[in-house]
Amino acid sequence: MSSAQNLASESSLPPLTSGPHSKRLGLISIVACFGGLLFGYDTGVANGAEGPMAAELGLNLLQVGVVISSLVFAAALGALVSGQIADLWGRRKTIVALAVLFFVGTVFVVFSPAGPEPGTFSPVGFGVLVAGRIMLGVAVGGASTVVPVYLAELAPHEIRGSITGRNEMAIVAGQLAAFVMNAILGAWLGGSMDGVWRIMFSICALPALVLFFGMLRMPESPRWLVEKGHYEKALGVLGTVRSADRALAEVREIRAMAEKEQLKNKPVGIKAVLKNKWLLRIVCVGIGVATMQQLTGINSIMYYGTRVLEETGMTAQQAVLANIAFGVVAVIGGIIGLRNMARLDRRTTFMIGLSLTTICHLLVAFASMLLPAGSALRPVVILILVVAFVASMQTFLSVAVWVWLAEIFPLHMRGLGIGISVFFGWGTNGVLTLFFPSLVSGVGITGSFFIFAGVGAVALYFVTTQVPETRGRTLEALEEDVTSGAIYHAR
Repeated sequence: MSSAQNLASESSLPPLTSGPHSKRLGLISIVACFGGLLFGYDTGVANGAEGPMAAELGLNLLQVGVVISSLVFAAALGALVSGQIADLWGRRKTIVALAVLFFVGTVFVVFSPAGPEPGTFSPVGFGVLVAGRIMLGVAVGGASTVVPVYLAELAPHEIRGSITGRNEMAIVAGQLAAFVMNAILGAWLGGSMDGVWRIMFSICALPALVLFFGMLRMPESPRWLVEKGHYEKALGVLGTVRSADRALAEVREIRAMAEKEQLKNKPVGIKAVLKNKWLLRIVCVGIGVATMQQLTGINSIMYYGTRVLEETGMTAQQAVLANIAFGVVAVIGGIIGLRNMARLDRRTTFMIGLSLTTICHLLVAFASMLLPAGSALRPVVILILVVAFVASMQTFLSVAVWVWLAEIFPLHMRGLGIGISVFFGWGTNGVLTLFFPSLVSGVGITGSFFIFAGVGAVALYFVTTQVPETRGRTLEALEEDVTSGAIYHAR
């Protein structure tokens, strides 16, 4: 089927209508996005909890780094494995399993034993803490892979971007919630009080329970059901989130694509990727997009924002309070980013975002270089510029990247493709998390942000020359063009 035929097929689908089915789709997206909320809270809570935790458990800087980065490296593994599990088990069952892992990991972290005396190191307590963080990391990585795919496969192509992008909104909302709760608990209970960090971590047990019980009542992905041959079940699911005629038309289209692939007797999964140069290429592009997002340094700010602000001259208390600004603008940017999904092409959004973030990196570097240490303007100016960077990132890149990754891969290797891409993204995130404090200490804010700016320029060239467009296409039309390579000639 040519690109022109695909577009004709998309336009021939019955139009979307409102009604109980659209409300049902909204409910499904809210429940599934608790996975994103947990993702955000678990990655953001350490930005404020690490100090009291280290003081109570007697951890040195290296041990703190292990605790923080263990979640990120485990998330890389979770992303890779969960994508393949979701292809095998189904999207819904995988999300339910991830909810259990979120809860168990939280229990391990909260109840990790301290040493015999406050402030003394306990090898057992350290081991339990790291084990809990690893469980949470696997769950975070799994949620970052499976939830966007689940939402993309349930959403109609006309609003797929805004539905899938809600997960990124949930992520930044979770991070903001972590920053706010850390500040409230730190002020109310005292940042040095024994156990305050345990309360900070324990809060994420509640959304884990909501995700678990909520997903038990949610449907399976209709596209996964078709791929497994369960056509009637797929029609039943689509009938709850579409009008009757639209559901029937979509099932016919999905089934036709699945049967066409089966008649060709093509390999699936990793075998398909290795035997098709176009699939191999799109996986490499997916790796590039996921890595590009992390190399902007956004998570270095979300994890170590207080350290960066203290480096500018703020006191520790000022830095904790100012850090909330990052979470607030991230949520505002995410809201605008969701609206962009229906208005701007993905590639255009990427290019605007990378241009703005690179400019912000350069301005932060120059401000740090030109404003002397001790200047009253230095922390204020750098705070404003870093806030501008976070706003640019969340408005134009964060939402769009996760939406694009959930859309671009063919059904038979979608979990694998996004899993591999996010694995490399989380791996890059882990390296930055481990070495960012040393980078700032070694070359300062000036050198660090000049490096980020240089990487941003390379990423902009990569997007311009390699990343194909996905907006306004059905997943089946995209699958055809990605598999044949036609998508690279359709710009």
